[in-house]
Amino acid sequence: MQALLDAIATMALPTDAQRLFHGRGGLHPGCEHLALDAFPPVLLLTSFKPLDDVALAAVGGALTARFGDALNWVYQSRGEGAETRLMIGAVPEPHIVTEAGTRYVVHLLRGQNHGLFLDMGEGRRWVREHITSGAKVLNLFAYSCAFSVVALQAGASEVVNVDMASGALATGRTNHELNGVKAGAKFLAHDIFNSWGKLTRGGPYDLVVCDPPSFQKGSFVATKDYARLARRLPTLLAPGGHALLCLNAPELGVDFLREAVEANAPELSFIGRVANPAAFQDVSEDRSLKVLAYRL
Repeated sequence: MQALLDAIATMALPTDAQRLFHGRGGLHPGCEHLALDAFPPVLLLTSFKPLDDVALAAVGGALTARFGDALNWVYQSRGEGAETRLMIGAVPEPHIVTEAGTRYVVHLLRGQNHGLFLDMGEGRRWVREHITSGAKVLNLFAYSCAFSVVALQAGASEVVNVDMASGALATGRTNHELNGVKAGAKFLAHDIFNSWGKLTRGGPYDLVVCDPPSFQKGSFVATKDYARLARRLPTLLAPGGHALLCLNAPELGVDFLREAVEANAPELSFIGRVANPAAFQDVSEDRSLKVLAYRL
């Protein structure tokens, strides 16, 4: 844990939501279970194994020494013994953070997903830079619709957000309202695999974003479902349209995703891999988040 404590000692409080310490990347031996994120004005320490009171006191002491009265921090343990605990300070309600000038509502004390995946920051930047004026976008596994907000800000005329979780889409509606981009946004609480007809009739799309969970029983299992997903892309895309395909599964490398597309959607040309944010540097590019861009 010493690498985390050393990082805290020189850490600055950012104004944007971002990762501050990425032990999960394997670059800090002994800290592979730890991540520290800033959701201003709150810091979130996530551990993928429970921390005892001595370890929590060490982190709390380091944070207090660095930030003093400005400190608000939350601890979340995942896996066995999962818990979320407010350690010091307070969490705003509503809790609104910014990234690259865009506002998002987050919820650190409720559940393991907080409303904004920080590792997808470069994916959102890619969308912002590649949207053409008037573009039509399909956002699959939309979650809280961050891709949609960015696309509409960048000039898209319509974004169709699809996700089975109506609660996540409700957060997505709030995100659109926060940024003044309600016009053009559609929200469908559908099972994607039972909705291809409706989605195809609504196309073609200039961009399809696919950011599925790697494993969610009853929803999506990457090893069998990414091929099914890739097979549909050519019929969803307009000529020259782009697909942004995401996969966050350490056990599945880049080759898995590329082979799924090549075998099931050979009409798509690989453009390149979108780099992950610098804060998410990993000892293995295959284990880290994969975000691949294609063109029909």
